[in-house]
Amino acid sequence: MSAVLEPAQNGEQSREWSDSLNGQQRDAATFGVRAKDRFESGPLLIIAGAGTGKTNTLAHRVAHLRLNGITADRILLLTFTRRAAEEMTRRAERIVQQAWLKTPGDRGQDLRTKLTWAGTFHSIANRLLRLHAHRVGLDASFSVLDRGDSADLLDVVRHELGMTKKETRFPRKDTCLAIYSHKINTQWPLKRTLEESFPWCAEWEEDLTALFRKYVEIKQQQQVLDYDDLLLYWHFAVQDAGFAKQLSEQFDHVLVDEYQDTNTLQAEILCAMRPTGDGLCVVGDDAQSIYSFRAASVENILNFPGRFTPPAHVAKLEQNYRSVQPILETANTLIAEGTRQYQKRLYSNRPSQQKPQYVSVADDQAQADYVVERILTARESGVALKQQAVLMRNSHHSDVLEVELVRRNIPYVKYGGLKFLEAAHVKDMLAVLKWADNPKNRIAGFRVLQLLPGMGPAHAKRCLDVFAVSGYDWATLAAYQLPAAARDEWASTTALLSTLAGATQWQGQVTAVKKWYEAHLTRIYDSAAVRMGDIEQLEQIANTFPSRERFITELTLDPPQVTSDHCGPPLQDEDYLILSTIHSAKGQEWDSVYLLNVADGNFPSEFTAGKPELLEEERRLLYVAMTRAKHNLHLVAPLKYYVTQQSKLGDRHVYGAKSRFVTDSLTRTLEATHWPAKQEIKRQAPANHAAPLDIAKKMLNLWK
Repeated sequence: MSAVLEPAQNGEQSREWSDSLNGQQRDAATFGVRAKDRFESGPLLIIAGAGTGKTNTLAHRVAHLRLNGITADRILLLTFTRRAAEEMTRRAERIVQQAWLKTPGDRGQDLRTKLTWAGTFHSIANRLLRLHAHRVGLDASFSVLDRGDSADLLDVVRHELGMTKKETRFPRKDTCLAIYSHKINTQWPLKRTLEESFPWCAEWEEDLTALFRKYVEIKQQQQVLDYDDLLLYWHFAVQDAGFAKQLSEQFDHVLVDEYQDTNTLQAEILCAMRPTGDGLCVVGDDAQSIYSFRAASVENILNFPGRFTPPAHVAKLEQNYRSVQPILETANTLIAEGTRQYQKRLYSNRPSQQKPQYVSVADDQAQADYVVERILTARESGVALKQQAVLMRNSHHSDVLEVELVRRNIPYVKYGGLKFLEAAHVKDMLAVLKWADNPKNRIAGFRVLQLLPGMGPAHAKRCLDVFAVSGYDWATLAAYQLPAAARDEWASTTALLSTLAGATQWQGQVTAVKKWYEAHLTRIYDSAAVRMGDIEQLEQIANTFPSRERFITELTLDPPQVTSDHCGPPLQDEDYLILSTIHSAKGQEWDSVYLLNVADGNFPSEFTAGKPELLEEERRLLYVAMTRAKHNLHLVAPLKYYVTQQSKLGDRHVYGAKSRFVTDSLTRTLEATHWPAKQEIKRQAPANHAAPLDIAKKMLNLWK
C-alpha cells in the first residue's frame, strides 16, 4: 500500500501541510483528483502575479503529488536556474516531511527521497541525451560548449570559409552566434530572423547559411554540442512518436516554472511529451515576459490553455506579499492598459498613505542629485543601502549617477557583469577537464595547448592534427615534439591529461589541475592572487558534484557569478547600494526602488517604434521594475538629456518627452513633484532695477 493521504478519510489533518497557503494558492497546489490508486490532473496554468508566492505554491504542488503517491523519480521539474530547482526541491521536501510526521498509517513509501529529475531545461536535456545517446546518434561522452567556446568555434569557421576577407564588413563571431541561437530557439527561417531581428545582416543570408552548416558539421565531428543544440536534439528526438511516448511514460507529472520565459522550442518539446496535457502544470506571469531578445515568446503562456482539448484550467494568484497597496495600484493601472493579457488585479494587506513618487528633474545631473539625496535620507531613517536599488533600462543610464556616488563616497554594486565562465582563468581550468573528458573536443585542446610558453595557434593546430590521426591516443600526444620553450612543461601536462582521462574517481581532479595550473596563472595573468580565489571557489563547487561530466555540464549550463564580476570598481564595504538593469533585477525585491529616465525613448525604448508587440514588452518591463519595490517607489523623469557624443558642437541636448505609459489614469495613482522644489531654486537677483523691455510690443509690430 502506498503512503497516500486520503482527503475524504483524513479530512482536516490532510490539510495541515497547506495551512500556510491562501485560498488561491491552495486551489492551484491541489488541483486534480484521486482516481483509484493514482493522482491525476489535466493541464494546469497557474498565473502567478508578482510577489504572490509562486515558488511556495509550486513547492506545495510538488509536495501534494508526493503525498498522493507520486514517487520522486516520476516527477519532472523544469526551471530556468539550477538554484531555483534546488530551492523548490528543498521546500517540497520540508513540506512533505512535516506533513508525513502528522500522517497516520502505513509508512511503506519513503518520502525522504529527493526529486531526481529537477533542473533547468538544458541540464535535463543533457541528462536525457546522455541516457539515450545511442538513439539520437551521439557519443555518451559528448562535450557541451559554453557561449564563449561556441563563438570561438564559429570564428574559426569564419576564417576557414574566407568570410573575414569580404570586401564589406561581415558579422563578427558574437553576432553570428546570436543569429544562430535566435533562429534555433524561435524556429523561424533564417531569412525571417535576419529581417526582423538582425536587419543589418540580411545581405549575408547565403553566407551565414554556409557558415552555420559548416559549424554544425564540425560540432558533429568533434562530438560537441552548444547550448542551443541540447534543446534542438531533444526537440528533434520527440518528433519521433515512439521516442516521445517513451520519454512521456518516464514521468507522471511535468511541472514548469517561469513559463512566460520559454521559447518556441521549449514549448514544442513540452507539447510533444504531453500532447493531451495530462499531468502538465506550468507556472508564470504574462505581465513579466521581458526576454524576447533571448527568443522567449509571450505567446506560449497566452496560448497555453487553447493547446489542449478540453482547454487547460487557469488558476490565478493575486494576493501580493511584497508591496504596499499604493505601489500595486500603480502597477495594476499600468498593466491593465496593455493589450492581450490575463486580467488580474494584485492586492495586498499592507496599506500605506505614501503614493509612488513621479519626480520631474532638470537633467541627468539633477537626477543623480535627487537619487543620492533620497538614498542618504532613507539610510538615516534606518533603511540600509542594501535594501535600496537603482534600476535602469540600459546599463549606461547610471553613468552620471555613478560619478556622483563615487564623489559622495557611497559604496555600490552594479549587476550585469561577467559570469563565472567568462573569466579567462576559469575557462583555462575547465578546458583541461573538458579535454580529458572528451579528447575530440578541439576547442578545449586548443586552449590548453596555448597555455604553454611558446605555443602559438599554428603549433597547437599541428599538435591537434597529429593527436586526431593517432585516434586520440594520449601516448602519441606525449611523444609529440613541441617548441623548445614549451618542452619543460610538456611532460607534466601530458601526464596530467592522461591521468585525468583514465581516472575512475572524481574527487581530487580539480585539485590536481589547480596544482598544475598555478604556475601558468602567475605567468599569464596579472592579479594572480585575486584570480586564485575564483579557482578555489571552483574547487569547492566541484566537491558538490558526483562526477566530472555532471560538474562540467552543470557549470556550463548554469554558471555561478565570479567573485569579482561587478561592472565597475569594487566599492563594497559592510553596506552598499544596488545598481541594476531591470532585466537583471527580475525576481528581486528592495524596500526602496529608484527608476531612472522614465521618459519616451527609454520607457518605451526608441527602438520599439512601429512594433506593437515590442511596445507591450516595454510596458511589461516597466511593470517588473515597479513591482520590485516593497515600500517606496520613485519614478524619475529628466526634462532634458545631453548628447555627449556631440560634445564638440557645444552644449547639445534633447528634451525628454513624457512617457506614453504615464497616462492620466496612471498619474492619478502617483504623487507628482518637481525637484528641487520651486522654493528651493536659487534665482540670481537682477543686476539693476532698470525698466523691463517691451519685447512683446516689438514682436507685434513685426506683423503690422
